[in-house]
Amino acid sequence: MNVYLDNAATTPVLPEVAQAMLPYLTEFFGNPSSSHAFGRKTKSALEQSRRTIAKHLNCSPAEIFFTSGGTEADNLAMHAAIHDLGCKHIITSAIEHSAVIKTAEVMSKQHGLKLSLVKLHSNGDVDLSDLENLLASNEKSFVTLMHGNNEIANLLPLKTVSELCEKHGAILHSDTVQTMGHYPFDLQNLNIHFLNASAHKFHGPKGVGFIYVNKKIKINPDITGGGQERGVRGGTENISGIIGMAKALELSYSDLSEHRAHISRLKQYMAATLEASIPGIIFNGNSRNVDSLYTVLSTTMPPTSNSDMLLFLLDLEGVACSGGSACSSGASKGSHVLNAIDALQPGCASIRFSFSRLNTQAEVDYVVERVRAICLEPAIA
Repeated sequence: MNVYLDNAATTPVLPEVAQAMLPYLTEFFGNPSSSHAFGRKTKSALEQSRRTIAKHLNCSPAEIFFTSGGTEADNLAMHAAIHDLGCKHIITSAIEHSAVIKTAEVMSKQHGLKLSLVKLHSNGDVDLSDLENLLASNEKSFVTLMHGNNEIANLLPLKTVSELCEKHGAILHSDTVQTMGHYPFDLQNLNIHFLNASAHKFHGPKGVGFIYVNKKIKINPDITGGGQERGVRGGTENISGIIGMAKALELSYSDLSEHRAHISRLKQYMAATLEASIPGIIFNGNSRNVDSLYTVLSTTMPPTSNSDMLLFLLDLEGVACSGGSACSSGASKGSHVLNAIDALQPGCASIRFSFSRLNTQAEVDYVVERVRAICLEPAIA
């Protein structure tokens, strides 16, 4: 059996999404910036996709800008906050995606800005009291905190954080890559300046995403050379990818409650069966909790003679999972997220299982059995 439980890294493209994209890879190939009929056809589809995404987020289509994905959007938000919105202080956390942490470090050095890492509770939750202290005691701040952590499943109380930022005149960005298409957003009733998404996290194609930019603020282009995306992001748009992304988001929100219930049941079932099968297993962050990001379960297995080969051995058994973020898979160090909450255990293997609507209980049973067998069997010579 082959089982894919690495959906936090990427999800399979749904057949309906691929079908929606196909005409824009073959028949409708015009450049949307062209004024002739071929261009007008793709321009119309582009703007319809923008309207579809805006409808599901309860915002204006003019607040949606297409990007190559979440990393570009993270960078765009930070550059805009510093260059265009007058932010002199960056607040983030040690468990953010590397696209945020590394960009914050580079920007703070380049522009002589203060960079603060908000304190975390032992489970990985943001210390809101410390966040308010940082906001109150510094110049105008840019706050960038992810909505759902891609490794330990902690959820940020976004409404509360937005209210704190509004109180202190801060600019707020949230990386919603892991939660877009999995949680509802009402941007008319959330005081946030930027949030972003990647299509491949909700069964859309890779290499395309978007950023929401609140209409109350004005930003300058980060990629210049063309007037696309109303001057904010130059370059010919990825039409087929955008079509696929809009279709994927529409499908995600059409049966959101059903999908969430199904995935949540799988995650809690797997947590319970792992707990019963493997004495000494630890669940990292809030991932075991029912009110955590329901697509992610982060575990630390007890030390065994096969610990350093666990992911490899699972791969041989047809099980795809992760030791952490796929974006840091080439790193020699352990997960920076687990390290930040002191969850790295000597001699232990940390594994992230992440789910989608396509997974089944039979697949979970198979994975649990293989994990149990590998953890309990003698070391591979």
